[in-house]
Amino acid sequence: MQDKLIIAKTKFNSRLIVGTGKYRNMLECAKAIKISGAEIVTVAVRRVNISDKKKPLLMDFIDPKKITYLPNTAGCFNSHEALRTLRLAREIGGWKLVKLEVLGDKKNLFPEMIETLNSTEVLTKEGFKVMVYCNDDPLMAKRLENVGAAAIMPLAAPIGSGLGILNKVNIKIIRNQTKLPLIIDAGLGQASDATIAMELGCDGVLVNTAIAKAKKPFEMAKAFKNAVIAGRQSFLSGRIEKKLMGIPSSPNKGII
Repeated sequence: MQDKLIIAKTKFNSRLIVGTGKYRNMLECAKAIKISGAEIVTVAVRRVNISDKKKPLLMDFIDPKKITYLPNTAGCFNSHEALRTLRLAREIGGWKLVKLEVLGDKKNLFPEMIETLNSTEVLTKEGFKVMVYCNDDPLMAKRLENVGAAAIMPLAAPIGSGLGILNKVNIKIIRNQTKLPLIIDAGLGQASDATIAMELGCDGVLVNTAIAKAKKPFEMAKAFKNAVIAGRQSFLSGRIEKKLMGIPSSPNKGII
């Protein structure tokens, strides 16, 4: 089945994107990513070593020729920090497909949407393909699309919370109004959360903490891989209509 995830005209077989943080070590990270089948990994430019050759390099464990690196602005709390970080990523690795996140506060880690919107517009004009971490507000999601975002990435719940998708209605509204790739980002806790996201019509999910901090991260990576596939197949199959009353499975005619 030729059902590819397409972001900024690039095709991917896997609809699962995984993070590279919070693992016990880079070996564990690399193995979990391989098991997950993910073809895109997020890289926190401000936290992960991608340039100091005197220290362990992420590239030594995850080959950027085989896996697409998605530099992100984790830890940035204003537009200035975010823009500087992604411009630096472009200088280091030539990366133009990036993930933008501008946080509003250190406690809840919700996106600061005014700074995010302004940053998206600037980066797009500079030639970046911007995948944007945002809240689940359909109006703001549309504004991001209008200023040139390459993908909309609304949170399911606060980063690292594991609460799952808290607002299915807004996610569905965003899905119905946008032609951009819609990827759930942040707050997933278990594989079934990914299935739900895919059944809502999302194009993919991004997971980090739920895999990295699981008691058995390799098993959880496999579970998320299968959950995304199952959810996508379920969505494409076309679910039955919801009804308030029961309907017998067997025909009424010909009853003895």
